[in-house]
Amino acid sequence: MEKKLKQGLLYDFYGPLLTEHQKHIYELFVYDDLSLSEIADMEGISRQGVGDLIHRCDKALMEYEEKLGLIERFRRNRDRLLKLKDELSDINDKELVDDIIEEL
Repeated sequence: MEKKLKQGLLYDFYGPLLTEHQKHIYELFVYDDLSLSEIADMEGISRQGVGDLIHRCDKALMEYEEKLGLIERFRRNRDRLLKLKDELSDINDKELVDDIIEEL
């Protein structure tokens, strides 16, 4: 999986567990696709400081996934629902499965 995509997915699930400062910097890096230098200039901190913060956030988010497994559970449930949808014949049932998948 592409690193930025993986970071975004981890952040979607576990971002609320980061501090406000960590969330702000991480969003600038992952979602706004700013470089370490651009973030450092904007925030008045060193490029190394931004890099260290991103690295610590990545590590924390990965540890949350290792312990809680929410992303893996999400994927497993989505895959099972897609398989179920393929086996259903009633269009209303298929639409219900689509609604459940959308809510995931």
